[in-house]
Amino acid sequence: MTTETMTTAAAAGASPDAPRPESDRVVIFDTTLRDGEQSPGASMNLEEKLRIARVLEQMGVDIIEAGFPIASTGDFEAVHGVAELVRNSVVAALARAKRADIDRAAESLQPAARRRIHTFISTSPLHMKYKLQMEPEAVLEAVTESVTHARRFTDDVEWSAEDGSRTEHDFLCRCVEAAIKAGATTINIPDTVGYSVPAELAALFGMLRARVPGAEEIVFSTHCHNDLGLAVANSLAAVGAGARQVECTINGLGERAGNAALEEIVMAMRTRHDVMPWYTTIDATKITEASRLVSTITGFDVQRNKAVVGANAFAHESGIHQAGMLRHAETYEIMTPDSVGLVKTTLVMGKHSGRAAFRAKLDELGIGALGDNAFEDAFQRFKDLADRKREVYDEDIHGLIDDALMRDTRRVRLISARGNFGTDHPQMAAVELEIDGQRVCEAGVGDGGVDAAFNAIKKVLPFRPRLADYKVRALTRGTDAQAEVTVWLTEGDHTVIGQGTHTDTVTASVRAYVHALNKLFMKRERDTGPEADALSA
Repeated sequence: MTTETMTTAAAAGASPDAPRPESDRVVIFDTTLRDGEQSPGASMNLEEKLRIARVLEQMGVDIIEAGFPIASTGDFEAVHGVAELVRNSVVAALARAKRADIDRAAESLQPAARRRIHTFISTSPLHMKYKLQMEPEAVLEAVTESVTHARRFTDDVEWSAEDGSRTEHDFLCRCVEAAIKAGATTINIPDTVGYSVPAELAALFGMLRARVPGAEEIVFSTHCHNDLGLAVANSLAAVGAGARQVECTINGLGERAGNAALEEIVMAMRTRHDVMPWYTTIDATKITEASRLVSTITGFDVQRNKAVVGANAFAHESGIHQAGMLRHAETYEIMTPDSVGLVKTTLVMGKHSGRAAFRAKLDELGIGALGDNAFEDAFQRFKDLADRKREVYDEDIHGLIDDALMRDTRRVRLISARGNFGTDHPQMAAVELEIDGQRVCEAGVGDGGVDAAFNAIKKVLPFRPRLADYKVRALTRGTDAQAEVTVWLTEGDHTVIGQGTHTDTVTASVRAYVHALNKLFMKRERDTGPEADALSA
């Protein structure tokens, strides 16, 4: 095969679809709903978690880690809800090496067609001394007891050595051996704080496979954080050393610098299968849809130059690059946009577009089927938007659908917002809200329309959230573009993110603020579970 032919095959992604031995298959363990949610402000409600879980299952994710049930009633309900919804993927629940945690995890997983209990304990000298305040022998005993107890509920038990990459090798081998003997079927060695480098992590997995009795009978897993920007490289190095499960998140979401990005792991294997002879069963054409959904729900925008899913990933501005692309796309694209589900605009929608065209556009954009009532509501919002804009683009439609699906009506609902603008100060705004079924109107003044509207809202709240950050961007081009506003609110230890869209920036801002308020109410209500450690295993 010539170099040119190899390059073409890799870019087209043809070879990864050919039959391959099971020993080369890498299991994808997605922890967006658990580890990803630990990003400050990224908390999701039950409906949002179910939407993400549905897309993950459609993508072909092997294991969906749905949450940490002992942490709160909300987390328990989320795991239970995902377990009821998902039929093909394995649903996993996290538990510390404690009976109460494991019992709670097992209870939350009862509706699952396929279930896994994922239990962990710290094994590094630093964590054992300062976090656990336990002696190594006590930790070793806890490994055996926790895995044994978990096996009473399911045959699929994963054990993780938190801070495994900084654990002494001899002790790590003893812990892994104990977990295998107790019945663990998957052994995860996390790089919990993103400290390792590829060669080092590969050597660690090679050492464990060579030294631990029974290692050939279980699946080794890698879970890498991105503190040094090496999470994906470390994960692939671990796979090269024999790991056959990768724990990752959509968009690399996760606490601190995040986790290994699912989309980068999958597309690296597909694109460079000539040097990485492994494969996943992920439907890569769902990647863009999943990325956009997670970004919308969490409010964590994807940076423009982010690999695979960034806005610039398939954009070419340089004249030299554009000239090359016109002659042959592979001169500057190693993947095709459609290989990750990025659909270019082929039909511009407007006020004369009917229901059939709108439904066809939703299908083209990969937006899941809507019920009759939801479709009619979405179509009416589209027509309202089309009356305000000459042309409605794909990004506009995603924005209005996402905005509608994000609206929480549990506690606070926006009825109307109005105000004035100009060079004179101060500005004035009035808002009408429905709070717990009661309509309230309030006016406020401030340094600009947005500030005035936020001040009006705060007058009717029983608490005083602080606006930690505010961001606005245009979804499309032109002065009639929809504004997408993201706000960060904090209250005490709580941080939440809200988003809203509208062609009027003040209205979009109020929608975002109300969305964040509903999340803040949710967090206050969820503070009913036992206090749990911050987890990054």
